[in-house]
Amino acid sequence: MTAPTPNKASILLAHGSSDPNWLAPFETLLQRIRGELTDSARVELAYMELAQPSMEHSIQQLAEQGFQVIDVLPLFFAAGRHLRKDVPAMLNELQQRLASSGKQLTLELHQPIGLEPEMASAISQVVVRKLS
Repeated sequence: MTAPTPNKASILLAHGSSDPNWLAPFETLLQRIRGELTDSARVELAYMELAQPSMEHSIQQLAEQGFQVIDVLPLFFAAGRHLRKDVPAMLNELQQRLASSGKQLTLELHQPIGLEPEMASAISQVVVRKLS
């Protein structure tokens, strides 16, 4: 495992919902990930809409705490309109607003987790097991 970069944090980005039953698995996932990382790695969970904390709030908090590089890791299955248009526009606007207040940030939006090869393999295994 590589050591985290100083002043770098990561945000796990989920879509969001007003239903607490929908939110619960993401909180469980966050705790599991935190448990597998070094103590110095900073990982937060945020939502694009309909739930708190919002992506904007989380990024602003991390910037206030001195983080200068923030990776946004979408917990989405694929790159639909939200990840192709909405989220990049939100990040661009937020980056400009923070820069105007003297906070220079590098925000990097990664591809959705659903496009990672390990996810396709895991989903295939579950589907085959269920159908067998």
